[in-house]
Amino acid sequence: MKIIIINGPNINLLGKREPEIYGDTTYLEFHKTLEDKYNNIELFHFQSNIEGEIIDKIQEVGFSFDGIILNAAAYTHTSVGIGDAIKAISTPTIEVHISNVNAREDFRQHSYIASNAKGVITGFGLQSYELALQAFTT
Repeated sequence: MKIIIINGPNINLLGKREPEIYGDTTYLEFHKTLEDKYNNIELFHFQSNIEGEIIDKIQEVGFSFDGIILNAAAYTHTSVGIGDAIKAISTPTIEVHISNVNAREDFRQHSYIASNAKGVITGFGLQSYELALQAFTT
């Protein structure tokens, strides 16, 4: 099984950025724990602060991987293009968020991805990624 985690803007700052919301673990540290725990899965990751690069990656893997776990971060609420890319591919996608976006600012209440995703997991910290991974593997 091949699964990719695609992260959007500022996820590269985890561990430094607003630790009261996002914690003090870097994404790469967390990803390593996932690789160790799910060593029977080919687990890839990609991060970009650039919307077009995220769309390019979705298109690149969207017909050959078994799953995409997507944290588009702020682009979730602004990018019709990322939502359209998810709609255009055959690989199932689960939208994840570290924080509970429904308990935050009003603009975070809308997702351009959710209607084309297999599901949405929000508010469980970094464990949101593992919950999505479990959804693909069980």
